[in-house]
Amino acid sequence: KRMDFTIIGDGVNLASRLESACKQYYARILVSEFTFRKLRGTYRIREIDQVVVTGKTKPVAVYEILDYHTEETFPNLMDVVNHFKDGLAKYRNGKWDAATGAFSEALRLNPRDKLSELYIKRCERLKSNPPAGEWNGVWVLKEK
Repeated sequence: KRMDFTIIGDGVNLASRLESACKQYYARILVSEFTFRKLRGTYRIREIDQVVVTGKTKPVAVYEILDYHTEETFPNLMDVVNHFKDGLAKYRNGKWDAATGAFSEALRLNPRDKLSELYIKRCERLKSNPPAGEWNGVWVLKEK
């Protein structure tokens, strides 16, 4: 006998949105802050954003799992992660030039780090078109 099942709920919705977001963030594996709390200390991970997914209003921190990489596929991984983390903090504080500098250094250490490229472009866009109101560093994902 074959059985079909359907699962619904906030966790399933968030997982689906994060799966879709992998393309936008050039990532293979993204996890939410809820999964991250369970994994901390077990994997090489970098926080990549705080997002509001379609259908929700509360931001969720998103992390990229980097454990599958080798020095060949992701050179200078921990140095890149540290510069990226510095850039992310500056980005969240609205310090676009300083953030761009940190992301550029991450990109110099690993020229294939598309996520650093994405943030450099974001900073340039936000610098030339500042966000209305108070900036909180949260990105709204519009795609499902």
